[in-house]
Parts: sequence; structure tokens; C-alpha cells
Amino acid sequence: IADEHDKKVYDKAVENFKLWKEKGWLVKDNEEHYYIYAQTMNGKTQYGLAVASNFMDYIDGKIKKHELTRTEKEEDRMIHVNSQSANMEPVFFAYPDIKEIDDIVAATVKNQPAEYDFTSADDVRHQMWIISDKAVIDRITKIFEGVPALYVADGHHRTAAAARVGQERMKANPSYYYQYNYYFTDVLFPANQLNIIDYNRVVKDLNGLTPAQFLDALKKDFDVKEMGKEIYKPNKLHNFGMYLDGKWYSLTAKAGTYNDADPIGVLDVTVLSNLVLDNILGIKDLRTDKRIDFVGGIRGLGELQRRVDSGEMKVAFALYPVSMQQLIDIADSGNIMPPKTTWFEPKLRSGIVIHEF
Repeated sequence: IADEHDKKVYDKAVENFKLWKEKGWLVKDNEEHYYIYAQTMNGKTQYGLAVASNFMDYIDGKIKKHELTRTEKEEDRMIHVNSQSANMEPVFFAYPDIKEIDDIVAATVKNQPAEYDFTSADDVRHQMWIISDKAVIDRITKIFEGVPALYVADGHHRTAAAARVGQERMKANPSYYYQYNYYFTDVLFPANQLNIIDYNRVVKDLNGLTPAQFLDALKKDFDVKEMGKEIYKPNKLHNFGMYLDGKWYSLTAKAGTYNDADPIGVLDVTVLSNLVLDNILGIKDLRTDKRIDFVGGIRGLGELQRRVDSGEMKVAFALYPVSMQQLIDIADSGNIMPPKTTWFEPKLRSGIVIHEF
């Protein structure tokens, strides 16, 4: 089995892409279209527009981020994009809600059959419609010319890699760039259709404290309430669930321990990091400390309990999920969220829309 970063792996991807085109499994549209991409999970459907965005919008800050990226992950995606001369993996973007776009999407879905309609192995339904009417295409383009910013929801490394590929190719062949520009694929979803799932934490030890001492330390900044054996899910901002020694607790941060006027200070990941992980447990860097791990909310709070009961971890914390408005506020203010703050589901499927350079 080859390492995923081995040149043979990238070469095999190029070979497969070429083969699938030759066999007619992938067919290139003769004209530019927009595509509606719908995902249905747990009975809820979100409708996005699959488009191509200019990488300079990311460089210029019109496509806004809320997370830092790691160079090695960018490099992997750059190699893949460069070797294929195509974007296989669309990025997940959000935009402020626009009723006219919603109406166009609703009319298309109602009046024409889906081009694709399948349910993936994770029980998510994926559907796609083609928008081919030139007047509608031009109108969508015109509307988005007036949108001040798009927001990276999921796919910061793919976006950063696409921008770096664009910069490299522009420098290598500026005359071609100015004639054609470089674009990458993304799917734009209205912010009001998206839900961010909680991203929770588990910690290996109590930094030398006994459970009783740890609970006493928490009472300085939190109202601590024992909830018993039943899983406790946080019910509002600044309320946390904690699992320790076979019991669930409700932790509510006391007034004055957080700053709701600060787009970063209002986040519960910040509150937990400052008041518990740093002050009590001595975890200073979430990116590098091996004593902490992160569990996406899609796995459920039972996974937190399991990892503590197994003895692998000593304590688990369940967080109230970040809102889309908090994400937008942070991106607009130029701030960056702490690591492992947002988890989006469902994920976009690679290969449904592909953009060749």
C-alpha cells in the first residue's frame, strides 16, 4: 500500500481522470452553466449553487476565512490540483441569504428533473440540476457581483491551495492569465440553510488533580450541577456538558468570565480553553498538545462517554455549537477561530462537478 502522498498516488489519479473521460463516464459541458447541488440529511435539505470562483477574490479578501491552514495540507492539495490541471473537490462556501437566488433555485427544482439523484453510503441524498437558461445564468452572475463577500465554511486548505496554484500559474504565464483567468470550484449555500455541528473535547488527565479537586477548581468560574448518568447536552451559549468519573455535569460560565462583545471572546471554545484547558489543566496549545483530542459532534455525545469509560481519557467536554452568525462576525472582523471549532455536515461529494483549467 503506497503512502497517500507518494507520487504514484497522484499519477494514478491523473490516469483515472483521463480514463473516465475516454470512457465517457465524465462528459464536459459545451457551454458554461450553473448547477444546483442539494443535500438531504436527516430529513433536512440544503440547496447550493455549484460555481467557479476567481482565486484573486481569496487573495483580495472577498472570500473570507475563519481558520488557519497548515502548509503540508495545502501542499498535498496543490500537487493534486496541479497534476490534474483540474479542481475535483469543490469547496463549501456560505453567502448572506438572497431571496431572488432562493426563488430561482426553487423554480428550477420544481420545473425540471434532477440530472443526478443518488443516496451515498452515509445515507445522505445528493441531487443536481443544471441551470442552462442564458438569461437566468446572467442574472445569477449579476446578483453575485453585488455580494460583498463569500465565507469559507468547510475547505480552508482546498481554497488556500487553489489560490496558490492560481498565483503560480499567473506568474508562469501572465498573458494567459489575463486572457482567461484561473478559477476553482465551490458550492455556495445561503447561510440560513446551514447548521454548524458541535466540536467537542476529551482530555487524558486532570493535570495532577483528583476529580474532587478538579470539580472544586471549576466552581471558581462555573456554576456546576451534577446531572447523573444520562447524557447531558448543552442547551445554550456558555453552557457546557462534562463527563467525569461516570457522571455528567452541567457547567454554566459565570457572568464576567467571557466577553460577548468580542467575536472571539463570545465563543465557547474560547471560554473552555481559557478557563479550563489552560487555567486548570495546563493545556496551552490546542494544535500541539498530545493530552487533548477532538470529537466531531456527528459522532454523538455517547462517543465522549465511551472514550472516558474506556480509560483512554479522563474527562470530556460537550460544547454548544457555533452559529453561522458568529462565523460571519469573526470572518468579517479579520479574526481567526481557535482550532477545531466548526464541523459541517453533510460533506460535499468530490467529482460531481469538475473544473478543468
